[in-house]
Amino acid sequence: MSKTVLVVDDDPTQRRLIQAVLEREGFAVVHAESGDDALSKLGAGAKADVVLLDLVMPGISGQDTLAEMRARGFNQPVIVVTATGGIDTVVSAMQAGAVDFFVKPAAPERIIVSIRNALSMGALKGEVDRLKKHANGRTTFDDLIGASPAMTMVKRLGERAAKSGIPVLITGESGVGKEVIARAVHGSSDRAGKPFVAVNCGAIPENLVESILFGHEKGSFTGATDKHLGKFQEANGGTLFLDEVGELPLDIQVKLLRALQESEIDPIGSKRSIKVDVRIVSATNRDLSQAVAEGRFREDLFYRLNVYPIEAPALRERKEDIPALVDAFVRRFNVEEGKSVVGAAPETMAFLTSYDWPGNVRQLENAVYRAIVLADAPYLAPHDFPAISGVAAPPPEAAATVQPVATAMPQPLPTAQQLMAEMPKDAPVRILDERGHLRTLEEIERDLIQLAIGIYAGHMSEVARRLGIGRSTLYRKVKEQGLEDVVEQVAAQG
Repeated sequence: MSKTVLVVDDDPTQRRLIQAVLEREGFAVVHAESGDDALSKLGAGAKADVVLLDLVMPGISGQDTLAEMRARGFNQPVIVVTATGGIDTVVSAMQAGAVDFFVKPAAPERIIVSIRNALSMGALKGEVDRLKKHANGRTTFDDLIGASPAMTMVKRLGERAAKSGIPVLITGESGVGKEVIARAVHGSSDRAGKPFVAVNCGAIPENLVESILFGHEKGSFTGATDKHLGKFQEANGGTLFLDEVGELPLDIQVKLLRALQESEIDPIGSKRSIKVDVRIVSATNRDLSQAVAEGRFREDLFYRLNVYPIEAPALRERKEDIPALVDAFVRRFNVEEGKSVVGAAPETMAFLTSYDWPGNVRQLENAVYRAIVLADAPYLAPHDFPAISGVAAPPPEAAATVQPVATAMPQPLPTAQQLMAEMPKDAPVRILDERGHLRTLEEIERDLIQLAIGIYAGHMSEVARRLGIGRSTLYRKVKEQGLEDVVEQVAAQG
Protein backbone atom coordinates (compact mmCIF):
# COMPACT_ATOMS: atom_id res chain seq x y z
CA MET A 1 0.00 0.00 0.00
CA SER A 2 1.61 3.27 -1.12
CA LYS A 3 2.10 6.02 1.42
CA THR A 4 0.32 9.34 0.97
CA VAL A 5 1.99 12.72 1.44
CA LEU A 6 -0.10 15.84 2.05
CA VAL A 7 1.73 18.80 0.49
CA VAL A 8 0.58 22.11 2.01
CA ASP A 9 1.93 25.05 0.01
CA ASP A 10 0.34 28.16 -1.51
CA ASP A 11 2.70 28.00 -4.52
CA PRO A 12 1.21 25.70 -7.21
CA THR A 13 4.55 25.41 -9.00
CA GLN A 14 6.24 24.22 -5.83
CA ARG A 15 3.45 21.68 -5.25
CA ARG A 16 3.83 20.27 -8.77
CA LEU A 17 7.62 19.97 -8.44
CA ILE A 18 7.34 18.12 -5.12
CA GLN A 19 4.59 15.90 -6.53
CA ALA A 20 6.83 14.87 -9.45
CA VAL A 21 9.64 13.95 -7.05
CA LEU A 22 7.35 11.95 -4.75
CA GLU A 23 5.46 10.08 -7.45
CA ARG A 24 8.73 8.89 -8.99
CA GLU A 25 9.41 7.17 -5.66
CA GLY A 26 5.96 5.57 -5.50
CA PHE A 27 4.27 7.96 -3.07
CA ALA A 28 0.72 9.21 -3.53
CA VAL A 29 0.25 12.99 -3.20
CA VAL A 30 -2.62 15.10 -1.89
CA HIS A 31 -2.50 18.90 -2.31
CA ALA A 32 -3.65 21.70 -0.01
CA GLU A 33 -3.15 25.34 -0.97
CA SER A 34 -3.50 26.75 2.55
CA GLY A 35 -3.55 25.80 6.20
CA ASP A 36 -7.33 25.97 6.32
CA ASP A 37 -7.55 23.72 3.25
CA ALA A 38 -5.23 21.18 4.88
CA LEU A 39 -7.23 21.12 8.12
CA SER A 40 -10.47 20.72 6.16
CA LYS A 41 -9.10 17.76 4.20
CA LEU A 42 -7.73 16.06 7.30
CA GLY A 43 -11.02 16.66 9.08
CA ALA A 44 -12.89 15.10 6.16
CA GLY A 45 -10.83 11.92 6.51
CA ALA A 46 -8.28 12.47 3.74
CA LYS A 47 -5.48 9.90 3.97
CA ALA A 48 -2.12 11.41 4.89
CA ASP A 49 0.84 9.45 6.28
CA VAL A 50 3.18 12.47 6.23
CA VAL A 51 2.55 16.21 5.94
CA LEU A 52 4.92 18.60 4.09
CA LEU A 53 4.00 22.00 5.54
CA ASP A 54 5.14 25.38 4.23
CA LEU A 55 5.66 27.78 7.11
CA VAL A 56 4.94 31.03 5.24
CA MET A 57 1.46 31.13 3.65
CA PRO A 58 -1.34 33.69 3.34
CA GLY A 59 -4.03 33.39 5.98
CA ILE A 60 -3.24 30.89 8.70
CA SER A 61 0.52 30.33 8.90
CA GLY A 62 2.26 26.98 8.85
CA GLN A 63 3.11 27.38 12.53
CA ASP A 64 -0.54 27.94 13.46
CA THR A 65 -1.62 25.10 11.15
CA LEU A 66 0.71 22.71 12.96
CA ALA A 67 -0.59 23.82 16.36
CA GLU A 68 -4.20 23.39 15.20
CA MET A 69 -3.44 19.93 13.79
CA ARG A 70 -2.12 18.75 17.12
CA ALA A 71 -5.02 20.36 18.98
CA ARG A 72 -7.49 18.45 16.79
CA GLY A 73 -5.69 15.14 17.33
CA PHE A 74 -4.01 14.79 13.91
CA ASN A 75 -0.75 13.06 14.81
CA GLN A 76 0.80 12.56 11.38
CA PRO A 77 4.56 13.33 11.18
CA VAL A 78 5.02 16.90 9.92
CA ILE A 79 8.03 18.16 7.94
CA VAL A 80 8.20 21.95 7.77
CA VAL A 81 9.44 23.73 4.65
CA THR A 82 10.72 27.29 4.60
CA ALA A 83 12.31 29.70 2.14
CA THR A 84 12.50 32.91 4.14
CA GLY A 85 11.99 32.00 7.79
CA GLY A 86 14.93 32.24 10.17
CA ILE A 87 16.33 29.61 12.47
CA ASP A 88 14.09 30.78 15.34
CA THR A 89 11.00 30.01 13.25
CA VAL A 90 12.27 26.52 12.46
CA VAL A 91 13.15 25.84 16.10
CA SER A 92 9.65 26.94 17.17
CA ALA A 93 8.10 24.57 14.61
CA MET A 94 10.25 21.68 15.84
CA GLN A 95 9.23 22.43 19.43
CA ALA A 96 5.59 22.40 18.31
CA GLY A 97 5.95 18.83 17.04
CA ALA A 98 7.57 18.90 13.58
CA VAL A 99 9.96 16.00 12.99
CA ASP A 100 12.22 17.62 10.36
CA PHE A 101 12.66 20.67 8.13
CA PHE A 102 14.35 21.67 4.90
CA VAL A 103 14.89 24.90 3.00
CA LYS A 104 13.40 25.52 -0.44
CA PRO A 105 14.53 24.70 -3.03
CA ALA A 106 15.67 21.28 -1.80
CA ALA A 107 17.32 18.44 -3.70
CA PRO A 108 14.98 15.51 -4.48
CA GLU A 109 17.20 13.18 -2.47
CA ARG A 110 16.86 15.44 0.58
CA ILE A 111 13.06 15.43 0.30
CA ILE A 112 12.83 11.64 -0.04
CA VAL A 113 15.24 10.98 2.85
CA SER A 114 13.28 13.36 5.07
CA ILE A 115 9.96 11.69 4.25
CA ARG A 116 11.28 8.16 4.79
CA ASN A 117 12.83 9.18 8.11
CA ALA A 118 9.51 10.72 9.15
CA LEU A 119 7.66 7.52 8.23
CA SER A 120 10.16 5.46 10.24
CA MET A 121 9.76 7.72 13.26
CA GLY A 122 5.97 7.56 12.96
CA ALA A 123 6.09 3.76 12.76
CA LEU A 124 8.40 3.63 15.78
CA LYS A 125 6.07 5.85 17.83
CA GLY A 126 3.06 3.78 16.80
CA GLU A 127 4.80 0.56 17.79
CA VAL A 128 5.83 1.98 21.16
CA ASP A 129 2.24 3.10 21.82
CA ARG A 130 0.93 -0.35 20.82
CA LEU A 131 3.36 -2.15 23.12
CA LYS A 132 2.53 0.19 26.01
CA LYS A 133 -1.18 -0.49 25.60
CA HIS A 134 -0.51 -4.22 25.34
CA ALA A 135 1.66 -4.29 28.46
CA ASN A 136 -0.70 -2.11 30.49
CA GLY A 137 -3.87 -3.99 29.50
CA ARG A 138 -5.37 -0.97 27.74
CA THR A 139 -5.86 -2.31 24.21
CA THR A 140 -9.32 -1.28 22.97
CA PHE A 141 -11.49 -2.06 19.99
CA ASP A 142 -10.16 1.10 18.31
CA ASP A 143 -6.83 -0.72 18.10
CA LEU A 144 -8.31 -3.69 16.23
CA ILE A 145 -7.45 -3.54 12.53
CA GLY A 146 -10.31 -3.93 10.10
CA ALA A 147 -13.37 -2.05 8.92
CA SER A 148 -15.12 -4.89 7.09
CA PRO A 149 -18.76 -5.67 8.00
CA ALA A 150 -17.65 -8.82 9.84
CA MET A 151 -15.11 -6.96 11.99
CA THR A 152 -17.50 -4.07 12.57
CA MET A 153 -20.00 -6.54 14.00
CA VAL A 154 -17.30 -8.07 16.24
CA LYS A 155 -16.37 -4.62 17.55
CA ARG A 156 -19.99 -3.72 18.27
CA LEU A 157 -20.61 -6.96 20.15
CA GLY A 158 -17.32 -6.68 22.02
CA GLU A 159 -17.90 -3.08 23.10
CA ARG A 160 -21.29 -4.04 24.53
CA ALA A 161 -19.81 -7.01 26.36
CA ALA A 162 -17.06 -4.82 27.84
CA LYS A 163 -19.63 -2.65 29.64
CA SER A 164 -20.51 -5.50 32.00
CA GLY A 165 -18.83 -8.47 33.63
CA ILE A 166 -20.70 -11.00 31.48
CA PRO A 167 -18.70 -14.15 30.58
CA VAL A 168 -17.63 -14.05 26.92
CA LEU A 169 -16.89 -17.03 24.67
CA ILE A 170 -14.92 -16.17 21.53
CA THR A 171 -15.17 -18.79 18.78
CA GLY A 172 -13.36 -19.01 15.47
CA GLU A 173 -10.68 -20.81 13.54
CA SER A 174 -7.08 -20.96 14.70
CA GLY A 175 -5.14 -17.79 13.91
CA VAL A 176 -8.09 -15.38 13.59
CA GLY A 177 -7.01 -13.26 16.58
CA LYS A 178 -9.22 -14.45 19.42
CA GLU A 179 -6.75 -13.28 22.07
CA VAL A 180 -6.60 -9.81 20.46
CA ILE A 181 -10.39 -9.57 20.81
CA ALA A 182 -10.17 -10.77 24.42
CA ARG A 183 -7.58 -8.08 25.21
CA ALA A 184 -9.85 -5.46 23.63
CA VAL A 185 -12.77 -6.61 25.82
CA HIS A 186 -10.52 -6.26 28.88
CA GLY A 187 -9.05 -2.89 27.81
CA SER A 188 -12.49 -1.45 27.06
CA SER A 189 -13.93 -2.49 30.43
CA ASP A 190 -13.60 -1.00 33.89
CA ARG A 191 -10.85 -3.56 34.52
CA ALA A 192 -8.51 -1.84 32.04
CA GLY A 193 -5.04 -1.42 33.48
CA LYS A 194 -5.49 -4.39 35.80
CA PRO A 195 -4.00 -7.86 35.20
CA PHE A 196 -4.80 -9.67 31.95
CA VAL A 197 -3.64 -13.28 32.28
CA ALA A 198 -3.78 -15.57 29.24
CA VAL A 199 -3.67 -19.37 29.61
CA ASN A 200 -3.50 -21.81 26.69
CA CYS A 201 -5.41 -24.74 28.15
CA GLY A 202 -4.30 -27.03 25.33
CA ALA A 203 -0.60 -26.49 26.07
CA ILE A 204 -0.67 -27.48 29.77
CA PRO A 205 0.23 -31.07 30.72
CA GLU A 206 -2.87 -32.78 32.14
CA ASN A 207 -1.24 -33.50 35.52
CA LEU A 208 -0.34 -29.81 36.00
CA VAL A 209 -3.58 -28.13 34.93
CA GLU A 210 -5.07 -27.90 38.43
CA SER A 211 -1.88 -26.50 39.96
CA ILE A 212 -1.35 -23.93 37.20
CA LEU A 213 -4.94 -22.67 37.28
CA PHE A 214 -5.73 -22.81 40.99
CA GLY A 215 -2.30 -22.90 42.65
CA HIS A 216 -0.88 -25.13 45.38
CA GLU A 217 0.58 -24.94 48.86
CA LYS A 218 4.15 -25.82 49.72
CA GLY A 219 4.52 -29.55 50.29
CA SER A 220 1.07 -30.41 48.95
CA PHE A 221 2.58 -32.95 46.54
CA THR A 222 5.96 -34.32 45.54
CA GLY A 223 8.01 -31.51 44.02
CA ALA A 224 5.91 -28.69 45.51
CA THR A 225 8.89 -26.98 47.16
CA ASP A 226 7.25 -23.53 47.12
CA LYS A 227 3.81 -22.02 47.28
CA HIS A 228 2.31 -21.26 43.85
CA LEU A 229 -0.55 -18.77 43.46
CA GLY A 230 -2.05 -20.01 40.18
CA LYS A 231 -3.54 -18.08 37.28
CA PHE A 232 -6.81 -17.22 39.05
CA GLN A 233 -4.98 -15.38 41.81
CA GLU A 234 -2.60 -13.76 39.33
CA ALA A 235 -5.61 -12.35 37.48
CA ASN A 236 -7.39 -11.22 40.65
CA GLY A 237 -9.11 -7.90 39.95
CA GLY A 238 -8.61 -8.31 36.21
CA THR A 239 -9.39 -10.75 33.41
CA LEU A 240 -8.45 -14.42 32.96
CA PHE A 241 -8.38 -15.52 29.32
CA LEU A 242 -8.82 -19.27 28.88
CA ASP A 243 -7.69 -20.05 25.35
CA GLU A 244 -8.71 -23.40 23.86
CA VAL A 245 -10.94 -24.02 26.88
CA GLY A 246 -12.37 -27.11 25.17
CA GLU A 247 -9.08 -28.94 25.90
CA LEU A 248 -9.58 -28.93 29.69
CA PRO A 249 -9.94 -32.39 31.33
CA LEU A 250 -13.39 -33.20 32.73
CA ASP A 251 -12.25 -33.23 36.38
CA ILE A 252 -10.79 -29.73 36.02
CA GLN A 253 -14.01 -28.56 34.37
CA VAL A 254 -15.81 -29.33 37.63
CA LYS A 255 -13.43 -27.11 39.64
CA LEU A 256 -13.62 -24.38 37.00
CA LEU A 257 -17.42 -24.40 37.17
CA ARG A 258 -17.31 -23.97 40.95
CA ALA A 259 -14.79 -21.14 40.64
CA LEU A 260 -17.12 -19.36 38.21
CA GLN A 261 -20.26 -19.90 40.31
CA GLU A 262 -18.82 -19.14 43.75
CA SER A 263 -15.98 -16.73 42.81
CA GLU A 264 -13.61 -18.78 44.95
CA ILE A 265 -10.93 -21.39 44.35
CA ASP A 266 -9.40 -24.28 46.29
CA PRO A 267 -5.60 -24.44 45.80
CA ILE A 268 -4.11 -27.93 46.12
CA GLY A 269 -3.28 -28.58 49.76
CA SER A 270 -5.06 -25.48 51.05
CA LYS A 271 -7.29 -25.80 54.13
CA ARG A 272 -9.69 -23.07 53.07
CA SER A 273 -11.13 -21.58 49.91
CA ILE A 274 -9.84 -18.26 48.56
CA LYS A 275 -12.14 -15.58 47.17
CA VAL A 276 -11.15 -14.18 43.76
CA ASP A 277 -12.54 -11.36 41.64
CA VAL A 278 -11.88 -12.47 38.06
CA ARG A 279 -13.68 -11.89 34.80
CA ILE A 280 -13.56 -14.94 32.52
CA VAL A 281 -13.12 -14.62 28.77
CA SER A 282 -12.70 -17.97 27.03
CA ALA A 283 -12.00 -19.01 23.46
CA THR A 284 -12.08 -22.15 21.36
CA ASN A 285 -11.66 -23.25 17.77
CA ARG A 286 -13.85 -26.31 18.39
CA ASP A 287 -17.59 -26.80 18.38
CA LEU A 288 -18.25 -27.01 22.13
CA SER A 289 -21.90 -27.94 21.62
CA GLN A 290 -20.71 -31.02 19.72
CA ALA A 291 -18.22 -31.78 22.48
CA VAL A 292 -21.09 -31.58 25.00
CA ALA A 293 -23.13 -34.03 22.92
CA GLU A 294 -20.16 -36.42 22.83
CA GLY A 295 -19.59 -36.16 26.59
CA ARG A 296 -16.20 -34.46 26.30
CA PHE A 297 -17.33 -31.15 27.79
CA ARG A 298 -19.66 -30.50 30.70
CA GLU A 299 -23.01 -29.08 29.64
CA ASP A 300 -23.39 -26.89 32.73
CA LEU A 301 -19.92 -25.37 32.19
CA PHE A 302 -20.70 -24.76 28.52
CA TYR A 303 -23.80 -22.75 29.42
CA ARG A 304 -21.81 -20.85 32.03
CA LEU A 305 -19.09 -19.86 29.53
CA ASN A 306 -21.34 -19.34 26.52
CA VAL A 307 -23.42 -16.51 28.00
CA TYR A 308 -22.23 -13.99 25.39
CA PRO A 309 -20.69 -15.60 22.28
CA ILE A 310 -18.60 -13.61 19.80
CA GLU A 311 -17.57 -15.27 16.56
CA ALA A 312 -14.25 -14.09 15.12
CA PRO A 313 -14.39 -14.20 11.29
CA ALA A 314 -11.83 -16.03 9.20
CA LEU A 315 -9.55 -13.82 7.11
CA ARG A 316 -11.00 -15.17 3.86
CA GLU A 317 -14.36 -13.74 4.96
CA ARG A 318 -12.97 -10.21 5.38
CA LYS A 319 -10.45 -9.86 2.59
CA GLU A 320 -11.08 -6.11 2.41
CA ASP A 321 -9.10 -5.85 5.68
CA ILE A 322 -5.94 -7.43 4.20
CA PRO A 323 -4.37 -4.13 2.93
CA ALA A 324 -4.72 -2.52 6.37
CA LEU A 325 -3.31 -5.63 8.07
CA VAL A 326 -0.34 -5.77 5.70
CA ASP A 327 0.34 -2.08 6.28
CA ALA A 328 0.29 -2.57 10.06
CA PHE A 329 2.60 -5.60 9.89
CA VAL A 330 5.03 -3.75 7.61
CA ARG A 331 5.27 -0.88 10.10
CA ARG A 332 5.80 -3.24 13.03
CA PHE A 333 8.43 -5.42 11.41
CA ASN A 334 10.27 -2.41 9.99
CA VAL A 335 10.76 -1.28 13.59
CA GLU A 336 11.67 -4.74 14.90
CA GLU A 337 14.10 -5.58 12.09
CA GLY A 338 15.48 -2.11 11.38
CA LYS A 339 14.17 -2.17 7.79
CA SER A 340 12.69 0.64 5.68
CA VAL A 341 10.17 -1.13 3.45
CA VAL A 342 7.55 1.37 2.30
CA GLY A 343 4.77 -1.15 1.72
CA ALA A 344 3.44 -3.69 -0.79
CA ALA A 345 3.31 -2.92 -4.50
CA PRO A 346 -0.20 -2.81 -6.03
CA GLU A 347 0.25 -6.12 -7.85
CA THR A 348 1.49 -7.69 -4.61
CA MET A 349 -1.54 -6.46 -2.70
CA ALA A 350 -3.84 -7.88 -5.37
CA PHE A 351 -1.93 -11.17 -5.13
CA LEU A 352 -2.23 -11.29 -1.32
CA THR A 353 -5.92 -10.37 -1.40
CA SER A 354 -6.72 -13.17 -3.86
CA TYR A 355 -5.32 -15.83 -1.51
CA ASP A 356 -7.66 -17.54 1.00
CA TRP A 357 -5.18 -17.69 3.94
CA PRO A 358 -6.16 -20.98 5.63
CA GLY A 359 -3.96 -19.97 8.59
CA ASN A 360 -5.83 -16.66 8.84
CA VAL A 361 -4.22 -13.51 10.27
CA ARG A 362 -1.38 -15.46 11.91
CA GLN A 363 -0.34 -16.88 8.54
CA LEU A 364 -0.48 -13.44 6.91
CA GLU A 365 1.59 -11.98 9.75
CA ASN A 366 4.29 -14.62 9.39
CA ALA A 367 4.34 -14.26 5.60
CA VAL A 368 4.84 -10.49 5.85
CA TYR A 369 7.52 -10.98 8.52
CA ARG A 370 9.53 -13.28 6.22
CA ALA A 371 9.08 -10.92 3.29
CA ILE A 372 10.30 -7.92 5.33
CA VAL A 373 13.41 -9.77 6.53
CA LEU A 374 14.41 -10.86 3.01
CA ALA A 375 13.24 -7.83 0.99
CA ASP A 376 15.84 -5.63 -0.71
CA ALA A 377 13.49 -3.24 -2.54
CA PRO A 378 11.36 -0.41 -1.06
CA TYR A 379 8.16 -2.25 -2.03
CA LEU A 380 7.28 -5.90 -1.42
CA ALA A 381 6.88 -7.89 -4.65
CA PRO A 382 4.98 -11.16 -5.25
CA HIS A 383 8.23 -13.13 -5.32
CA ASP A 384 8.81 -12.09 -1.68
CA PHE A 385 6.00 -14.51 -0.75
CA PRO A 386 7.23 -17.85 -2.17
CA ALA A 387 5.20 -19.92 0.30
CA ILE A 388 1.94 -18.92 -1.39
CA SER A 389 3.17 -18.38 -4.95
CA GLY A 390 0.95 -20.17 -7.42
CA VAL A 391 -1.73 -20.85 -4.80
CA ALA A 392 -3.77 -17.70 -5.35
CA ALA A 393 -7.07 -17.72 -7.20
CA PRO A 394 -6.82 -18.64 -10.91
CA PRO A 395 -7.00 -15.83 -13.47
CA PRO A 396 -10.44 -14.92 -14.85
CA GLU A 397 -9.50 -16.44 -18.21
CA ALA A 398 -9.43 -19.90 -16.63
CA ALA A 399 -13.11 -19.71 -15.83
CA ALA A 400 -13.92 -19.28 -19.53
CA THR A 401 -12.71 -22.82 -20.29
CA VAL A 402 -15.33 -24.47 -18.09
CA GLN A 403 -17.94 -26.27 -20.16
CA PRO A 404 -21.60 -25.65 -19.36
CA VAL A 405 -23.50 -28.48 -17.69
CA ALA A 406 -26.65 -29.75 -19.33
CA THR A 407 -29.80 -28.98 -17.39
CA ALA A 408 -33.21 -30.55 -17.35
CA MET A 409 -36.08 -29.02 -19.28
CA PRO A 410 -37.76 -26.30 -17.21
CA GLN A 411 -41.08 -27.19 -15.62
CA PRO A 412 -44.06 -24.83 -15.87
CA LEU A 413 -44.25 -22.41 -12.94
CA PRO A 414 -47.14 -22.87 -10.48
CA THR A 415 -49.83 -20.23 -10.36
CA ALA A 416 -50.26 -17.88 -7.41
CA GLN A 417 -53.42 -19.80 -6.42
CA GLN A 418 -51.48 -23.09 -6.38
CA LEU A 419 -48.71 -21.55 -4.27
CA MET A 420 -51.23 -20.13 -1.82
CA ALA A 421 -53.00 -23.50 -1.51
CA GLU A 422 -49.74 -25.39 -0.88
CA MET A 423 -48.31 -22.82 1.56
CA PRO A 424 -48.71 -23.85 5.26
CA LYS A 425 -50.73 -21.29 7.18
CA ASP A 426 -48.04 -20.98 9.86
CA ALA A 427 -45.07 -20.81 7.47
CA PRO A 428 -42.33 -18.68 9.10
CA VAL A 429 -41.34 -17.11 5.76
CA ARG A 430 -44.31 -16.18 3.58
CA ILE A 431 -43.95 -15.93 -0.20
CA LEU A 432 -47.34 -14.33 -0.85
CA ASP A 433 -49.10 -11.50 0.91
CA GLU A 434 -52.69 -11.57 2.23
CA ARG A 435 -54.06 -10.71 -1.21
CA GLY A 436 -52.22 -13.54 -2.93
CA HIS A 437 -49.58 -11.33 -4.57
CA LEU A 438 -45.86 -12.06 -4.38
CA ARG A 439 -44.06 -10.19 -1.61
CA THR A 440 -40.92 -8.27 -2.61
CA LEU A 441 -37.65 -10.16 -2.71
CA GLU A 442 -36.25 -7.83 -0.05
CA GLU A 443 -39.08 -8.66 2.38
CA ILE A 444 -38.71 -12.41 1.84
CA GLU A 445 -34.93 -12.23 2.20
CA ARG A 446 -35.18 -10.29 5.45
CA ASP A 447 -37.56 -12.84 6.98
CA LEU A 448 -35.38 -15.73 5.85
CA ILE A 449 -32.19 -14.26 7.33
CA GLN A 450 -33.97 -13.44 10.59
CA LEU A 451 -35.35 -16.98 10.77
CA ALA A 452 -31.90 -18.51 10.13
CA ILE A 453 -30.27 -16.34 12.81
CA GLY A 454 -32.83 -17.60 15.32
CA ILE A 455 -32.59 -21.26 14.29
CA TYR A 456 -28.77 -21.35 14.46
CA ALA A 457 -28.54 -19.24 17.65
CA GLY A 458 -26.63 -16.38 16.04
CA HIS A 459 -23.72 -18.53 14.81
CA MET A 460 -23.09 -16.51 11.67
CA SER A 461 -20.77 -19.02 10.00
CA GLU A 462 -23.49 -21.67 10.16
CA VAL A 463 -26.15 -19.18 9.05
CA ALA A 464 -24.04 -18.20 6.02
CA ARG A 465 -23.33 -21.86 5.18
CA ARG A 466 -27.00 -22.83 5.36
CA LEU A 467 -28.01 -19.86 3.21
CA GLY A 468 -25.26 -20.63 0.71
CA ILE A 469 -23.58 -17.21 0.92
CA GLY A 470 -20.29 -15.87 2.25
CA ARG A 471 -20.09 -14.42 5.74
CA SER A 472 -19.09 -10.99 4.47
CA THR A 473 -22.17 -11.02 2.22
CA LEU A 474 -24.31 -12.11 5.18
CA TYR A 475 -23.02 -9.28 7.38
CA ARG A 476 -23.65 -6.78 4.59
CA LYS A 477 -27.24 -8.00 4.23
CA VAL A 478 -27.73 -7.92 8.02
CA LYS A 479 -26.66 -4.28 8.01
CA GLU A 480 -28.79 -3.38 4.96
CA GLN A 481 -31.88 -5.07 6.44
CA GLY A 482 -31.39 -3.48 9.87
CA LEU A 483 -31.01 -6.84 11.66
CA GLU A 484 -27.97 -5.96 13.82
CA ASP A 485 -30.12 -5.77 16.95
CA VAL A 486 -31.57 -9.23 16.22
CA VAL A 487 -28.04 -10.68 16.05
CA GLU A 488 -27.06 -9.02 19.32
CA GLN A 489 -30.21 -10.16 21.10
CA VAL A 490 -29.75 -13.77 19.96
CA ALA A 491 -26.05 -13.66 20.93
CA ALA A 492 -26.88 -12.26 24.38
CA GLN A 493 -29.40 -15.08 24.95
CA GLY A 494 -26.66 -17.65 24.30
